[in-house]
Amino acid sequence: MTRPLGVSPAPRREAERGKRVSVIVPTYRRPDLLERCLAALRRQTLAPEEYEIIVCDDGPSAEAHAVVRAAAVPGGVAIHYLEVTATQGPAGARNQGWRHARAPLIAFTDDDTVPDPGWLAAGLAAMASGAAAATGRIEMPLPVRPSDIELDAAGLTRAEFVTANCFVRRGVLTSVGGFDERFSMAWREDSDLHFTLLEGGHTIVHAPDALVVHPLREVRFAAGIGMQKKVLFDVLLYRKHPRLYRERVRPSPPWFYLIVSLLLVITPLLAVAGRPDLAGLTLAAWALATLWFFLRRLSRSAPTLRNAGELFVTSLAIPPLSIYWRLKGASRYGAVFP
Repeated sequence: MTRPLGVSPAPRREAERGKRVSVIVPTYRRPDLLERCLAALRRQTLAPEEYEIIVCDDGPSAEAHAVVRAAAVPGGVAIHYLEVTATQGPAGARNQGWRHARAPLIAFTDDDTVPDPGWLAAGLAAMASGAAAATGRIEMPLPVRPSDIELDAAGLTRAEFVTANCFVRRGVLTSVGGFDERFSMAWREDSDLHFTLLEGGHTIVHAPDALVVHPLREVRFAAGIGMQKKVLFDVLLYRKHPRLYRERVRPSPPWFYLIVSLLLVITPLLAVAGRPDLAGLTLAAWALATLWFFLRRLSRSAPTLRNAGELFVTSLAIPPLSIYWRLKGASRYGAVFP
C-alpha cells in the first residue's frame, strides 16, 4: 500500500516531475534508527524540491509510519511511506521503492545509516559522467579495541558496491529487472546487482565524496551463529555469477571449515565402528583446529570476557553451520558447492 504524505495522488506527478533523485530507504521494525536516518536525509545540501525520500516498510507498523509522518513537514522534502507486503527482505522492499520513484536517478541507503549532508550532491556529481551507477564511501566508527563481530561488520567499509550507499539510473534498474527477490535477507543482494551490471557492460564509478556513516549496532550474544544462514545467498550468488564470485568474493571453497566439519562427523562414526584409537586422533585434531580458530580470532579483537566467551561459542558452531547452509543452498539452487 502506498501512503504519500503531504502530497495528494493527483498533483504528485506534476509536483515531482522535476525531481533529480529519489532516495530509497527500506526499513524493518527499527523506528528509532529510521528517525535518525530521515533527519540526516532532510539535512541534504540539495534543495528540497530536487529530491524525494521513499520509505519502504518491510514490516508495516504504526511506529514507522508515525516516524515518516513526523518527518514530512510542510515546505520540506517530499517523503512517502510504502507498506511492503508482497515480498519479504530488503531486495523486494527496494524494488517496490524504485518502481514507485519519479526521479531518473535512484539513491539507495539503509535505515541504520547517517548520510552526510553532501551525500546526494556528491552522488549526482559522480553520475554526471553518464555512468550507469556509482558507489559511495562508507565509514563505520569502531572502538579502540573492537570485538570480533564489530570487525566483521566493518568489512562493509571495504565492499565494492553496497546498497547502503549507491546510485543507479532508474532506466538501468528497469533494464536488469532490479534486485533478485530470492535474496530475502540483507546479504549479497547488492553484490548480485553489482555483478549483473558488470556482466551487462554497464559503467560503475566510485564517488568517494558521497559519504554515508554506518554506526555500529548492538547485537545479541553469539549473533554470528544466526548469521551463518546468510551463506545460503553466497550459494545463490555463486550459482548466478560463478566467475565474478571466484574473482571478487571467495577464490576457493572454505577448506578449513570443510576439514573441521569432517573431523567432527568422522569422530563418532569411528567410535561406533569400534575404532576408539582413530576416534581419539580425529577428536584431538578437531579440538586443535578449533582452538587455533578461536585463538586466531581472539588475537585480533578486544580482550574482553564477553568477546572471548562469544568467540569460544561461535568457534565451535560456525564451521559446521557454515557447511550445513552451503549444502542446503546447493540443494535449493542447484549449484555446485561454492
